[in-house]
Amino acid sequence: MARHISLPRFLFALAAVLLLGMMAVAEVGEVAYLGEASGSDLPGLGEGIRAIPMCDGETRLIVDVPGVSAGEPMPEPVAREVAGLLWKRYQEMQETSGEILLAHGKEHTQREMMIWDTELKRVVDEGYRLFHSPELGSNGVSCDMCHPDASNTHPETYPKFQTQLKKVILLRDMINWCIENPLEGPKLNEDDARMKALEAYILWARKGVPMEDGKH
Repeated sequence: MARHISLPRFLFALAAVLLLGMMAVAEVGEVAYLGEASGSDLPGLGEGIRAIPMCDGETRLIVDVPGVSAGEPMPEPVAREVAGLLWKRYQEMQETSGEILLAHGKEHTQREMMIWDTELKRVVDEGYRLFHSPELGSNGVSCDMCHPDASNTHPETYPKFQTQLKKVILLRDMINWCIENPLEGPKLNEDDARMKALEAYILWARKGVPMEDGKH
């Protein structure tokens, strides 16, 4: 027989849970910003001192998180506070640095747009070359022989269940399936520059088409 908890008891239990949560956060202590360090040049870190990598991939934000040992996950409220410090400091770096650090949170300059467009075109052009070359396989077949127009690969429909592989896959999985089968070539690693170029070209060919994940 089901037991029913009265409203006063429920409210008391809820208050107790919230109080315990607040106490747990309070035991951790207040997060303190201590400065930054670059690369592997880190000072000796004491108990509760963390060096969190920032979005530029080089700088580390040094913070004091009392009550949290090195290598131990921070409680969510504390982690959110640290993330806020990372974002705030990175935005400050954008204002003072002459380098292009981040694409968000500010109006893009003409120079930035030119650099991004040039780099994208370079990768897309390499993807176009690979798509129309037999070098990815061993039998002389190239991707364009089955797909003259790369857009007819419909990259906007991934991820989706693919019959050939009998599971849900990403675009890169289908690219490798084609390389290994019709082209009879070795599969590419996900971080291979050729895989990135192929994905960039195929996606570029469908630029402006709405995403339709899972469509067949």
